[in-house]
Amino acid sequence: MLRTAIVKALRQVIPAHCILADAEDTRPYECDSLSTYKQLPLVVTLPENEAQIVAILKVCHELQVPIVPRGAGTGLSGGATPIENGLVLSTARLNKILEINPYARTAKVQPGVRNLAISDAAASSGLYYAPDPSSQLACTIGGNIAENAGGVHCLKYGLTVHNVLRVRIATIEGDMLELGSEALDAPGLDLLAVFIGSEGMLGIVTEVTVKLIPKAQTAQVIMASFSEVEQAGHAVAQVIAEGIIPAGLEMMDQTSIKMVEPFVHAGYDMNAAAILLCEADGNSEEVAEEIIRMSAVLNAAGATNLTVSFSEAERLKLWSGRKNAFPAAGRISPDYYCVDGTIPRKHLAQVLRAINGMEARYQMICANVFHAGDGNLHPLILFDANHAGAFEKAEAFGAEILELCVKLGGTITGEHGVGIEKLNSMCVQFRPEELTSFMAVKHAFDPQNLLNPTKGIPSLNRCAEFGRMHVNNGRIGFPDLPRF
Repeated sequence: MLRTAIVKALRQVIPAHCILADAEDTRPYECDSLSTYKQLPLVVTLPENEAQIVAILKVCHELQVPIVPRGAGTGLSGGATPIENGLVLSTARLNKILEINPYARTAKVQPGVRNLAISDAAASSGLYYAPDPSSQLACTIGGNIAENAGGVHCLKYGLTVHNVLRVRIATIEGDMLELGSEALDAPGLDLLAVFIGSEGMLGIVTEVTVKLIPKAQTAQVIMASFSEVEQAGHAVAQVIAEGIIPAGLEMMDQTSIKMVEPFVHAGYDMNAAAILLCEADGNSEEVAEEIIRMSAVLNAAGATNLTVSFSEAERLKLWSGRKNAFPAAGRISPDYYCVDGTIPRKHLAQVLRAINGMEARYQMICANVFHAGDGNLHPLILFDANHAGAFEKAEAFGAEILELCVKLGGTITGEHGVGIEKLNSMCVQFRPEELTSFMAVKHAFDPQNLLNPTKGIPSLNRCAEFGRMHVNNGRIGFPDLPRF
C-alpha cells in the first residue's frame, strides 16, 4: 500500500520512466560495493534534472518516506544501502558537464558526471581534476562529495573537500541552497566543509563547481623495494621529514605485491617485503631534482632496489598495480573486506606489525595497500563467505584494526565514509556528547531524519549496546566512572 501511494504521488510530478517499483527493476540498487549488506528498496527514482529532484523530495517529505541518495554505487562503506520502506534517489542521469572555464580554472558539472570525465573534458585546456580514487572511471562527483573521496595523489593535491569550490543542494523540504563560492571565500559559516563527507544526510547535490589545476609538464615515479616492512614505514616518515611532498606516496606489502603482479605485470619486486611508489611531478627540472632527493632518502632508509620510470608508459605501468589492487584480490580470494582507517605516519610500522599479529590470531590473510603519505590504510582482509562465520570474523578483524587506529591518534575512516559498515567503530572514537552534537547538525538540515537515516551517526542506544552499557532516558548511569 505504501509503495502504491508513493508511486501514485511520484507519477504526478515526474515522468513514469523515472520511477522503478518492481522488484526485478529495483534489485540492481539493493546494495553499493559493500555487497554483504543488501536491502530491496521500496521505490527507485532516476530524476533527469534539478526540478525533478525537488519534486521527489517534496513527495517524500509529505509522505514521510526516508530517502537514500545514490551515485554510481561504488562506495565501500554501505552509504547507499537502501532502507526498508524507503526510496533510493539516484543522480546518475544528471550527467552533464555544464561549463569548463580555463581562465578561472573551474568546471561546473552535475552530480552524475564521472570523476575521470571532468579531467577528460578539461584536457584540451591543459587542466585536470586532481582527486583520483581507484574507481575514478566509474564513480561520480556527487558520490565523491558524499564520501569526501581521495585517491593516490591526495597527499599533494588534497581530497574532494580541498578541490570543490561550490555545491548547489536541495534540502528535504525542496528548498535550494548554495554552499561555498567561486570567489576566494564565502560569507558566513563554512558549511561547504560540513556538507562534503556528510554521506547524503544533509541534502541532495544538484550542481558542483570544482577546481581544475594545470597538468604537470612531466612526472616520474620511483619504485623502492625494502626487505623489511618496518623500513618501508620509516622511509615514508623520513621522506616527509625532509620537506618533500610527493605527488603520490603509496605502500604495498609482500602479500599485495604477489597478489597484484601476476594480474597486471607492473614489474614489481616479488622478493621485497614491501615497496613504496613515490611520484614527483612538475617541470622537468623540478622533477629531476625531487627524484634525486627522494632516491637519497629512500636509500638511506634501507631500500634494497630503486626503479625509476623514464617514460609515461613506464610510469602508468608502475601505478597500474596499485590502482588494480582490489580487482587483483578477487583473483585469489572468493571475497575480500576492505578496511579504511587513518593513523599518524609515524605509527605505520607499528600498525603493520600489529596487523601481522592479528592475521595469526584470526587465521586470515590481510594484504596491505594504502596511501602511506597521509597515513590512510586500506588493509584487504581475504576470506570465503561460503564458510559459516567467515564474514563476521573478517568484520571483527577490521574493527580491531580501526580500534588500533583510534588508539594511536588516528580515525576510523580516511575516504570511504562510515555508512553502515563503521557505526560501531564510531562508538569507539566518539563520546555520547560528540555524537549528540553531530545529530544536532543533522537535525538543522533534516528535522524529520528522512535523508539517509541510520547511516554515518549511530544512536546512543546502539553505542551503549555495543559497549555493554545501560542507557536510561538517553543518559549513561554514573557517567563520571571510568569505562573498561
